[in-house]
Amino acid sequence: MTLVQLDLPDPKAMRGPWAALAAVQAAAGHGERCRALGSLWHYDDGHGSWADLHHLDEGRAVLLGQDRNESATFYAEASDFFEEPETDLLAGAPGWWEPPVRGAREEQLFLGFVYGYDGSLWWRADYAAEDGFEALRLPALSSEGTREAVVTVVRRAAGSGVPEPSQESVGALIDAGAAPDPAAVAAVVPAGWDVDAGVAAARAFQGG
Repeated sequence: MTLVQLDLPDPKAMRGPWAALAAVQAAAGHGERCRALGSLWHYDDGHGSWADLHHLDEGRAVLLGQDRNESATFYAEASDFFEEPETDLLAGAPGWWEPPVRGAREEQLFLGFVYGYDGSLWWRADYAAEDGFEALRLPALSSEGTREAVVTVVRRAAGSGVPEPSQESVGALIDAGAAPDPAAVAAVVPAGWDVDAGVAAARAFQGG
């Protein structure tokens, strides 16, 4: 079965945006929502939608997750649970996609999408069902998406009376990647937030 090519950034291009959002979430006390655990980068929106990026050998990666409201692929156990037709997210996929999928299933997580990066291009199985990835709006796909997510975190955690971080400060934090200094984090988050936790969260993205 033929796979479908996707237009997504190289996983390495997601490092800076993902690390920047992780820094802000950790500084706000919500580090579990966006973090790096070795070669695994995790994101969730706090409402049940999530994505994990698994970095594998030879520059390959697997990106998988679910949008709680929009994923309609009902892979594996989800098909039985929701009594809906199943979409095989691994149809035509090489074997190296399967271990991250198996790990998610062992954690009893429903999957809406599974994408594989072969070192040059992203691919998915060929299906017509809505998989929820676009609805998830993964912030790390772009600097602008990351800035929107950062502003949202600041508003929700600090209140509407706190000034938004500037575009320049968020851009500098993204550019710092997995090696920001405390000043780069402090320029983005409100006074009193845990800057050290933010720095540590960003630096955890050195793996992968």
